[in-house]
Amino acid sequence: MSLLEIENLTLSIGKTPILKNIDLTLSAGEVMGLVGESGSGKSMTALTIMRLLPQAAHAQGKVRFDGIDILAATEDQMCALRGDDIGMVFQEPMTALNPVKTIGEQVAEGIRWHTGANRAEAEERARKILDRVGLPEAKFPLSRYPHELSGGQRQRVVIAIACALKPKLLIADEPTTALDVVLQAQILDLLRDLVDENRMALLLISHDLAVVTEMADRITILRNGEVMEEGDTARTLSEQSHPYTRQLALASMHVPARRPFSPLEGEMSPKATERVGAGGTAHGPSTAEVTPSGRSAAISPSRGERTPLLVVENVTRDYPGRRTSLFRKPEPVRAVNDVSFAMKQGQSTALVGRSGCGKSTLARMILALDKPTDGAIRFMGETLTGKDEAQLKPARRNMQVVFQDPYGSFNPRHKVERLVAEPLHVLERQPEAGERREMVARALHEVGLKPADMDKYPHEFSGGQRQRLSIARAIITRPKLVVADEPVSALDVSIRAQILDLFADLNQRLGVAYLFITHDLSVARAITDEVMVMHEGKIVERGRTGEVLDNPQSEAGKALVAATPDLRRAIARRLQEQG
Repeated sequence: MSLLEIENLTLSIGKTPILKNIDLTLSAGEVMGLVGESGSGKSMTALTIMRLLPQAAHAQGKVRFDGIDILAATEDQMCALRGDDIGMVFQEPMTALNPVKTIGEQVAEGIRWHTGANRAEAEERARKILDRVGLPEAKFPLSRYPHELSGGQRQRVVIAIACALKPKLLIADEPTTALDVVLQAQILDLLRDLVDENRMALLLISHDLAVVTEMADRITILRNGEVMEEGDTARTLSEQSHPYTRQLALASMHVPARRPFSPLEGEMSPKATERVGAGGTAHGPSTAEVTPSGRSAAISPSRGERTPLLVVENVTRDYPGRRTSLFRKPEPVRAVNDVSFAMKQGQSTALVGRSGCGKSTLARMILALDKPTDGAIRFMGETLTGKDEAQLKPARRNMQVVFQDPYGSFNPRHKVERLVAEPLHVLERQPEAGERREMVARALHEVGLKPADMDKYPHEFSGGQRQRLSIARAIITRPKLVVADEPVSALDVSIRAQILDLFADLNQRLGVAYLFITHDLSVARAITDEVMVMHEGKIVERGRTGEVLDNPQSEAGKALVAATPDLRRAIARRLQEQG
């Protein structure tokens, strides 16, 4: 008998149908991949199993777990199951964790509640599971709070909570979305080991088909609350019998058609295109020289080249360390260590590296949201370091940001017109109401939305549409540089392909330079001219995207490339294993 049996499950919220006649079975020791676009019903299927549905939800059909009728179970029965026999890894780690409790308390809480262990025993078990998910106590003591960890580190805490009691069934809803590829590989190995050791069933919800192919024995593909196709993972994705399966597979491997922007000519000449080769700029990779002090510094542009748009020169950022003794001054923590590079107008550069390597700290300094401890940052020939807000206003007109979370980056109580128009306050002359609406309408049109959308609220848009709103807000002032912090990591593959196409189009039409902060090397390969590999606060490798990713020279680069899942290779490997 299967551990989990779902038959003819139908779910509606109010009068809105969400799930339609879902059938799914999962046995002990088996991994099932549940995939589909945003709104397909993946997460609602998981929440039905956990019985964590909204009050207006109405479910019909059969959901049985280990012989228990989930839909008919009492709340006391469900409380006994949740966390003990059924664990769940939620997608957003910041909202899944309690901000006023330490990570040790939160991992130990479920252990104490379900096992009756005392505080010391629960803390010891919490220490072991946190160490196993890559948070050793020497570097991440149990006394830390969620806000003291990066997004990837918080996700590891969530996974530790879910796996602490070795549940019979683990539901993992996008468990590696916030993680770098090396850590993703480690977490997937951990989940696979737990499945093998404890014969744990794993329901893996993901929009990453390569990850699902690496992990899952079987796959179920949802669309609009209905099962489109189900079967052996490798064969289903290889044969692509259903048109929707084919659509997802093509979107996951999509590379935008793009041509590097030339600020001198407006377009690439045939010779320039030849010089670019596979993924570089017409000017070739930027280089650096070593000063007499041994520190690297960006070389000034040669004669005939324009002044770089952005110059980061020997930038270092230290933060106060944690005090471990009343009698010893805490050692500072160096987040960014002597970083130098330059970007030209229209250039698209990827900044890749593991979680905690300093990518976001460097981005904050470039955006003048944080100040370097040492070094200088110049933008459009002007030094940003040391300037106050009034002096930074001209730079802010030409530099914008696209955040990772298209949900959390908007005020839900404001309409789109006000939200997209927010950056206009940095303009020297404030536009009149009519002109302001025209500027918002133009920005919306450029990202594929309608001018009428400006009178809607953010909740009326899908995740991909909200990210388009984020991009519209970023380009409304016609910036020269956009810093994009993981702009597609939270999006499903179809929307991801659309957003990458949009970035490529804006780069070609408007000459917007991009600094992409990402842990997804497929995004870097698809959309950027150059890539910089960051490790422990330093840029350890830099060059044309194709050259670096095809033949990395640094150990950090090699580790990132080796850990990056590839759909074609994963399908071929699984089919070969099956004979």
